[in-house]
Amino acid sequence: MSGSDALARGELPDPVEVTEPRARVSAPVPRRTPVPTPARIMELTRGYWATKTLFSAVELGVFAALADGPATAEELRDRLGLHPRAARDFFDTLVALGMLDRDQHGYRNTVETGLFLDPAKPTYMGGLLELQNTHGYPLWASLTEGLRTGQPQNGSEAPDMFTALYAHPESLREFLAAMSGVSLGPATALADKFPWDQHQVFCDLGAAQGMVPAQLALHHTHLRGIGFDLPPVGPVFEEFIAGRGLSDRVSFHGGDFFTDPLPAADVYVLGRILHDWGLPARRLLLSRVYDALPDGGALIVYDTIIDDERRVNAVGLMMSLNMLLETQDGADYTGADCQGWLAEAGFRESYVRYLVGAESMVVGRK
Repeated sequence: MSGSDALARGELPDPVEVTEPRARVSAPVPRRTPVPTPARIMELTRGYWATKTLFSAVELGVFAALADGPATAEELRDRLGLHPRAARDFFDTLVALGMLDRDQHGYRNTVETGLFLDPAKPTYMGGLLELQNTHGYPLWASLTEGLRTGQPQNGSEAPDMFTALYAHPESLREFLAAMSGVSLGPATALADKFPWDQHQVFCDLGAAQGMVPAQLALHHTHLRGIGFDLPPVGPVFEEFIAGRGLSDRVSFHGGDFFTDPLPAADVYVLGRILHDWGLPARRLLLSRVYDALPDGGALIVYDTIIDDERRVNAVGLMMSLNMLLETQDGADYTGADCQGWLAEAGFRESYVRYLVGAESMVVGRK
């Protein structure tokens, strides 16, 4: 009788003895140590090629020339006044870098470059690239000298970078536009990642052109905002805010945040400010903010904050090198550093939260 017949009648078949096969013994496969290559080194050596290609594209007006639609290589070359020898290589490099798209109709802006590098749009951040091209890019050629001497390399005899910048209206406007470019991402994230519904009035200390107040006010219609900066910034700030239809809720207050009374607010913002100064100035400013806040008020500090282990946020560490080149005492810092300073100033609690890109914020509450 077969096993299948027994199963058909509902009977269990007789057990079958199963012998386990002998395990095969094989020699362990040795792990190979990866062979070192210079690929990462070579990638870093060419980093400035990509940077300068993008800077030149902004300088030449590539993204503005494509704002209304695609163009062939010949059309785009003629619009920009480029020599035919390398124009196609230049455009295709921008495609390979993800800064342009190309199809059967020609070259066109990507979604990102069309939004952020078209000067006609309010989201334009090219002012930062323009400043980096004319100022930051040449400045970094002096990094070795700065590391040897510990001194700024910007060629200015002024006691701080702002004295020189604010003395000339043209350079001031260029700098303020650059600050809008660098602030757009964190300002948008800040509007989303802080409980603004619990507050009514904020003050952005060192507001520059006004990107942070504008984004906060646009995202939260119940908020009233104040931009605080040195008096020469006033006309530029007011023009920027008026262009976004926010003059009824966002105002400018001129002064020096180290010496002048701070406007009343229940939230203060210090964005990319603390890294401009040495430790005594940081402690003074944080103490002044604490004294000005009402109980339950908050301070938001955001920067390219270095991770506490100082291993991950390379942008924050390089920003600290940039502050060496630009300032007398400035440097970037870790979240734990900032929380320690807030505790010294009297803040009862604080926390660190990621914003966007290389930016994080530290929030302290009184």
